[in-house]
Amino acid sequence: MSGRKVGRIPVLDVTPRVDDGRWPAKAVVGEAVPVEASVFREGHDALAATVVLTAPDGTEHSRVRMVELAPGTDRYGATVLPTSVGAWTFRVEGAGDVYATWEHNATVKVAAGVDVEVMLAEGVPVLERGAALARAAGDEAGAVVLEDAAAALQDTGRPEEARLAPAVSPEVEAVVARHPVLDLVTASEPLPLQVERELALFSAWYEFFPRSEGARYDTEAHRWVSGTFRTAAERLPAVAAMGFDILYMPPIHPIGEVNRKGRNNTLDPAPGDPGSPWAIGSKDGGHDAIHPDLGTEEDFAFFVARAKEVGLEVALDLALQAAPDHPWATEHPEWFTTRIDGTIAYAENPPKKYQDIYPVNFDNDPEGIYAEVLRIVELWVSRGVTVFRVDNPHTKPVEFWEWLIGRVNAAHPEIVFLAEAFTRPQMMRTLGKVGFQQSYSYFTWRTSKEELTEYVTELSTESAHYMRPSFWPSTPDILHASLQYGGPAAHRLRAVLAATMVPSWGIYAAYELGEHVARPGAEEYIDNEKFEYRPRDWAAAEAEGRSLAPLLTRLNEVRRAHPSLQRLRGTTFHRTDDDMVIAYSRHVPAEESPTGRADTVLVVVNLDPHAAHETTVHVDATTLGLPAHSQYTVTDLLGGGTYGWGGANYVRLDPYVASAHVFAVRAH
Repeated sequence: MSGRKVGRIPVLDVTPRVDDGRWPAKAVVGEAVPVEASVFREGHDALAATVVLTAPDGTEHSRVRMVELAPGTDRYGATVLPTSVGAWTFRVEGAGDVYATWEHNATVKVAAGVDVEVMLAEGVPVLERGAALARAAGDEAGAVVLEDAAAALQDTGRPEEARLAPAVSPEVEAVVARHPVLDLVTASEPLPLQVERELALFSAWYEFFPRSEGARYDTEAHRWVSGTFRTAAERLPAVAAMGFDILYMPPIHPIGEVNRKGRNNTLDPAPGDPGSPWAIGSKDGGHDAIHPDLGTEEDFAFFVARAKEVGLEVALDLALQAAPDHPWATEHPEWFTTRIDGTIAYAENPPKKYQDIYPVNFDNDPEGIYAEVLRIVELWVSRGVTVFRVDNPHTKPVEFWEWLIGRVNAAHPEIVFLAEAFTRPQMMRTLGKVGFQQSYSYFTWRTSKEELTEYVTELSTESAHYMRPSFWPSTPDILHASLQYGGPAAHRLRAVLAATMVPSWGIYAAYELGEHVARPGAEEYIDNEKFEYRPRDWAAAEAEGRSLAPLLTRLNEVRRAHPSLQRLRGTTFHRTDDDMVIAYSRHVPAEESPTGRADTVLVVVNLDPHAAHETTVHVDATTLGLPAHSQYTVTDLLGGGTYGWGGANYVRLDPYVASAHVFAVRAH
């Protein structure tokens, strides 16, 4: 039997499986993980497929009976729910279902008068086996039900149909479902499942530059005075009040003076220009130091404590690069690439050039670089940072990230890494596979109904078990044309899409005020905050109705209230007669919901920020978890109003009034 490839009961193509088990599939605590497998056997005997979930301590956590997903396909599925952080495993067991086989044969033959006594007699040991299993599991009541049914089969004083009836009753089937009578049990190999805390999947990010918060222009000295951690902390309650749970800051380290960039990325900075925070390092220190303008370590500790106090976690940018005057440049020149003329190569991402930044060459001294980066990350974790937004991870070796994230999460499983990787699909996917908990995405450039439908379908199905996308309408580096020319309506509709299509989303502070003017010839904000101070008058903006804060607050409230918006899977797109209107639903069934109740949200968005559109939205009620052709009620969670809906529904959305409906669905 050496070299056997298939077990007694074939169990094949088990998913989720990442590159044939090379890396673990991902989940968060309480997330329903769909498991599928192809299970079949010879002949006509019944079979059972079961997914077995094993906890990190090696104990069996749960056994869930799988169901055939479509008749005749031999493809079985079920969901499992891990309950703690750690390295879990799961396997699928295929087996002969002894009771189901006997039940089917006995029901058919007794009704036909064929081999009646034999069939009744054969049921006795089956039920007795079930009773023993029930009693061993502590289910004494179930054991008695099966023993009584076995006794009835042997009661020759009663008609055959009456003897059989108790043994095939719903009561017996229920007990056997809890304690199945199986043989020929064949298990697949165990597959890994890495379970992380919920923030790794469900989160709302807010980005600001701490130096801008509280910055002021000193008219007597004719220079800017930087904001500090203390002044930036004053903004934290407002960010938390909008419902965000992660506060992300660009690098807070000393900024290089050599080749410092001026306003709008110019090469001739004016006196007092602060430079790009991503040009890390100067005489004041490197990645382990704090820019002296922002404050001290005590000030940073105050900022982190204040953030925690209002319910925010602090995310720090991890940008593995150096300004020409970073201490690394003199202490470890071998960490960079030296050109033929003896100069160190600066960073380029054509057509962009970064003369103020040296990229690290990980091949020159990997051991030294790896150790230094781990030291830096551990230092900031000790200072209260729990999330890292990693700058350009696709320009560093993938094996480095696998090593670093593995080491950090082994010691600190609560730490979350987000990959800022606007790059080729294969690299984005692999970064997710090797450990990144979240990833920036192509959402920023997906604007049409077709593009959004295709992209979100892929993210919520094909790659959902290893890559978690975060949707950002804009970043300091990226201001898409749709926002440049779409006006306030474009900002509103893109916020709705980002907040409701996937469980992780984020905004940059400029977005909140609808800033939309681009630097000529570039896809980024003019007077870019990367190169200058940009204090904002938040109170005036709200008073004048220019702030998106009310919408952002409401979107985050809706997200927190609806479990369907807290999961990546469960998205269905619905047909609309107008291609400028997109409709989709997010659904989580009761057994997969943390509340124990099914939840469905139906979203309809006008993608045209300039004109009203009216259309019919065609909805298949079964995708909402309702019976086919159901009538149901939808309540608009943004604008109010309750409506009766069915299969075909009229919608009109005027972007100058409301660009979107976010409906809660309720069965009649």
